[in-house]
Amino acid sequence: MDDELTAALAGVRDAFARYPRRAVLDGCPHCRGSVVADEHDLFSLTIGLGSTVGDRDDVKALLPVLLESLVVSADLDPDTVLGKLPYQEWRTWPRVEQGAIDAYLDAVWQSLLADHPPRLGSFTDPATFLDAAGAAGERMERFLAVWDATLTSSADRHLAEAVSSLNFARPKPGVLGDWLRRDTVRDRLHRAFERDHDAPWADDLARAYDLLGA
Repeated sequence: MDDELTAALAGVRDAFARYPRRAVLDGCPHCRGSVVADEHDLFSLTIGLGSTVGDRDDVKALLPVLLESLVVSADLDPDTVLGKLPYQEWRTWPRVEQGAIDAYLDAVWQSLLADHPPRLGSFTDPATFLDAAGAAGERMERFLAVWDATLTSSADRHLAEAVSSLNFARPKPGVLGDWLRRDTVRDRLHRAFERDHDAPWADDLARAYDLLGA
C-alpha cells in the first residue's frame, strides 16, 4: 500500500472516530432481529447495513474497516460498500467526512493506475473501481481526467486492457466506452507501444491500438 493510500485511510479513521462501533446492531424485527457486527463476516453485514441492519451512525462507524478491507482483501463487493453512501446521503455529511471519502477514492484510483496488475484487494481493474465510484454517486469523468494525465506504463497497460475488453458492437458504449474510443486514446497507445516496444506487454498495446482503428 502506497503512502497516499495509507494517509487516506488514516484520514477516514480520524474523520469517523467519533462514531462508536456497536458490538450488536439493531436489525429489522420482521426479518433479522439483532445482528452481531462480526469483522469475520463483513460481507453478510454489508448487505443490509444501513437499511435492515443498523442506522446511519452505524454505517459511519464501520466505514473505516469497510474501506480498508476493500483495498487489502477480496472479501467485500466494492459496489455494495460504496453503494451505501448515496442511500445515506453522504454529500450532506460534515465536510470533513466527505473530504475523507473523496481523498480515499482519489488515492485508491491513483494507486490502482500505478500498478499492473493492480494489488488492491477487491479493486481488480479500473472498470471495477469506476463502477463502484458510480455506485457512490460520483461522476466517472472525475477519474478519467486523472487517467488522461497519468502517462505511465502501468496506466497505459490498463488502458490497453480496457480497450481490449470493449464490446465494439454495443450501440451505446456508455461514458467509459466513449472515452476509450477517442482518437487521443489511440494516439496514446501508439506512443506507449513506441516507448515499450521491447516489453513483454508491447503486443497488448499494439492489439488495442489496432482495435480502435478497425
